[in-house]
Amino acid sequence: MTVQTAEDTLRAELCTDEREFTALAPAWDRLYRNCGTATPFQSHAWLHSWWTSYGTPGRLRLVLVREGPELRAAAPLMRAGGPLPRLVPLGGPISDYGDVLLDDDHADHAATALTQTLWTAARTTLIDIREARPGSAVEQLYEHWRGPKLQLPDSVCLELPARPLNELLTRMPTSRARRVESKLRKLTELGIEHRFVRPEEVASTVRTMLDLHRLQWQHRKVTPEHLKPRFHEHLSRALGPLVRSGDAVVTEFRAGPDVLAVDVTLLARHLAGNYLYGAHPRLRERKADIATMLLHACADHVSRDDRQVLSLLRGTEPYKFRWRPYAVVNQRLLLARRRTAPLLSAVACEAYGRNRARELVRRRKDPLTN
Repeated sequence: MTVQTAEDTLRAELCTDEREFTALAPAWDRLYRNCGTATPFQSHAWLHSWWTSYGTPGRLRLVLVREGPELRAAAPLMRAGGPLPRLVPLGGPISDYGDVLLDDDHADHAATALTQTLWTAARTTLIDIREARPGSAVEQLYEHWRGPKLQLPDSVCLELPARPLNELLTRMPTSRARRVESKLRKLTELGIEHRFVRPEEVASTVRTMLDLHRLQWQHRKVTPEHLKPRFHEHLSRALGPLVRSGDAVVTEFRAGPDVLAVDVTLLARHLAGNYLYGAHPRLRERKADIATMLLHACADHVSRDDRQVLSLLRGTEPYKFRWRPYAVVNQRLLLARRRTAPLLSAVACEAYGRNRARELVRRRKDPLTN
């Protein structure tokens, strides 16, 4: 499917060929660099690796807007399984942000062309964009959309200013800040040092991190996907190029020759996000505060750049709140046409039901909040 837009220089098309997706890497990377709202979850390295590990043949749906050989916009989508026909972002649940890419220098025309092509696709399916961060490029498509549409709250991300740890301590009460300073001294006493891993070392370090992750969650509830071979393969394949291009940093924490923890932080133009870590139980046995150790290294690294946000990404785990973060709610954007509007209603009802069930479970666990 090819759509000629009002701007004669722009051409929109639908790509379903996996080999063409592979060949798009150079043009995709240039578009990614010129999209100010993009995160590594929209990079070619992440998405193509994810598709290699998780994709289902025949379901790829990349909506591309070209100007000559250059990409001016891209919506990395696929046809979802299940009873409701939907187009959803590549990356799935292991990606914290979903979005499209728009060239900042051509955003208005590119967004119009991308919306027109998605409008054609929406004759038979619902467009369902999960985990859109406020201010993301896909919000421009939502504004252009002239058919039925709905915006729902999605996951909560906790965020901090991208500042060195000594500045983050000023956000805390004095007594708590002193406890953190004591924990930092404890890390020094234990001889724990960190170093940033080189791109050629990433594959072996990812294996170490996942082994440590498995150890740290032993006998406790863990995200099952993190223990699966396909997740390991995806991270090993994606992180090497991302580290090489400066879109990720992998950090080892050592005491002498022993690697006791590994952290993966993803770097966008405007934010850095703590994605995943693994830590040996020996650290807790030695009374080392792992959260402080990780944040110290990450904050000092990203504060040297121009990033404004240090994101703890999705989740409201209690340990994150000690830093007094602010909550940013991702959005779920549903786009339909008149004939597919019933699909929008069905997904909205399903989302409401799930949120209501989670709230009831939370209240049973914590009856004092009733």
